[in-house]
Parts: sequence; C-alpha cells; structure tokens
Amino acid sequence: MSSRPLKIGLTCYPSVGGSGILATELGEELAARGHEIHFISYEPPFRMPAGPRVFFHPVTVNSYDLFKYPDYTLPLSVKMAEVSRRHGLDVLHVHYAVPHATAAILARAMLPPGKRPKVVTTLHGTDTTLLGRDPGYGPAIAHALQHSDAITTVSEYMRRETVRLLGVRRPIEVIHNFFEPHPPRRSRAAVRRELGLAAGEAMILHLSNLRALKRIDLLLATVAAIRPRNSFKLVILAGASFAPFQAEVRRLGLGRRVVVRERVTAIDDYLQAADLGLFTSESESFCLSILEAMNFGCPSCAFAVGGIPEVVTSARTGLLVPFGDTAALTRAVETLIAHPGVRAQLGRAARLRARRHFSAAVIVPRYLALYRRVCAAPRK
Repeated sequence: MSSRPLKIGLTCYPSVGGSGILATELGEELAARGHEIHFISYEPPFRMPAGPRVFFHPVTVNSYDLFKYPDYTLPLSVKMAEVSRRHGLDVLHVHYAVPHATAAILARAMLPPGKRPKVVTTLHGTDTTLLGRDPGYGPAIAHALQHSDAITTVSEYMRRETVRLLGVRRPIEVIHNFFEPHPPRRSRAAVRRELGLAAGEAMILHLSNLRALKRIDLLLATVAAIRPRNSFKLVILAGASFAPFQAEVRRLGLGRRVVVRERVTAIDDYLQAADLGLFTSESESFCLSILEAMNFGCPSCAFAVGGIPEVVTSARTGLLVPFGDTAALTRAVETLIAHPGVRAQLGRAARLRARRHFSAAVIVPRYLALYRRVCAAPRK
C-alpha cells in the first residue's frame, strides 16, 4: 500500500465553483502521478481532464411521480458502491459534504468488510457555513463527518467554523487549495483585442459562480465609483447566467465598462491578460479565483473575509479592506490602476507566494499522504 498506485473515487458538484474545480484539478494531478481516478457525478465535472487513468461514471437521477422532488443521494450512493465494488476503490474522496459525504457513508455500508473504501470528506464552504446552521441539514452533516475516515478543510478559517457550527471534536486537517496554471492558448494582446481593451486601459478581472455570497451588487457598486471612468474595463468570467445583473449594469451606466464571458474553460487566456482581480464576497472559505490570478502575477483587491487573508498578504501580494467598505475598495483599485509599478511589485510577490505555498507540488503530496494514512488503518 505504501507505494502502489491508488484507486480513488472523486465526487463533486460538476458546476463551476471552487469545490468542483479543486476536485477536478486534483484528479488530473493524481492521474499524472500514476493513480487511477474515477469521477462519480450526475455529469462530467467542469474542466474534467481527458486521458489515461481517468474515468467518469454518471449517476442517473429518475423523476418518479412517487416523489415530490427528485432524489440524488440514494442513486449517488448506489453508484459509489457499484464503482467501488467493480474497480476496487481504495478511497472515496468527496468534495462538499451535502449530499456527497452522506452518500459515501451509505455506499461504504453496502459493501462487505474488506471491500469498503475509506471515506475522505473535504469541506469547501457553504456546506458548513450555510447548511451547517440549518437544522434540516446540520445533524446529517455532523453524522457524515463523524463517520468519515478523515476530514479536511481548505482553510484554517473553515476548520474553526466547522468546529464552531457543527461541534466536530475529531481531527480536521487543513489542506489549502492549489492551482496549476496551463499554458495560455492565445497571446495577451489577442485576448485584450477580443475584449475591446484600448491602450492604457486596465483589465479588472472577476471570476465566480455569481451566487449570492459573491455580492455582485457590491462588485458593480465598487466599479461604478472608479475614476477616471475610462481607465478600465471589468471582465467577468461568469459560471452562471449574468442576465439577472444586466439591469443593474445599465442603471449604473457601466454598459461600456463591463464585458461578460460565461462558462469559460480556457481561463488561463484571460488570467494572463488581466492587470488586477476584484472580489467582493461576503464570505469565502479560500477564494480559488484569487489564487488563479496570483499564478499569473495578477494582484487582487478584495474584502478581508473568511479564508482570504490566508491567501493574500495585504499590502504585499494584494490589497484587502474591511467587508462592505466599497469606498476603500474603490480606492485600492484606483491605486493599482494609477500605479503600474506598485501593481507589478504586488504581482511578482503574489506569483511567488502562489508557487511556494499553493502549488500542486506542495499540496497534492499532502492529499496522497492522507490517503496512504487512512488506507493503512484497519478497515471498518
């Protein structure tokens, strides 16, 4: 077990979001290191890699008239058990507790002793901070965590919140997110031409799934206050439809300042073309988007919430301000637009921090060590 390749099942939400992106990147890196990866979900994850040792097993969700709402947990657990039995999985690594951890615990119970994979649950954010508070979910999450073989969180902030909200008293290992950039397919100049950026205009980049916690209202309010108005364009890589926000863009007179691209897969093209990132979340477990930008020497301005201060060292690799202070955030953005030298200095430090602390070379071995450790323990 100490050296042989592992067979690992990975389950995540396949939509655009930090948990799905991290799980997909982890699968790609593990496969490149010789391990066998089995993605189990209702559709292939966003950015799922193609290649040897990577397999996808779809979960079929039926809409029986018997049920008012379609059930996903039970079909997922059956598929997890089936894949584990057929392929001899060593580990089921589930990203986002609801309903994946519960399904994994049930799947393990379906299998005979000696054939049960170890269950590793990684908490990414709202599965603790939102659903953990909900009496309709919290006890089920706590039960799944109690019966997982190992628990990880993507930040120290998330570890503390898990203990506080769910009362978990067993060890929780903090393994930060990582990002491994891919070579851009197009040049920086070509991307900026496509986006209509004029010479001298700064490209402000925002990447997110546009969920309520991302506070797109504060993003647009911050951008609307930037002066001079013609000094920038805000480029939004949206993981969902941006249509609900178009009216606000028009109301703020930002029609010529905001460019939206939806469900982009070649994000590296846009990351290397950006001058700075802008993020206005009211809560973040880590903020993978900031790390993605850091890898391309792109510093970010953001609210100092959740795990973001674990990623960004304010005034050294980016600029952080208190949550809700859009005036301060606007000033931070204006500073980086007006002073390219400061922007470049922060960007260099950001790239260095990303490579030293949040690269695949640093983080993936920690997951592998965890897998080896739980697999060496007696099976339940």
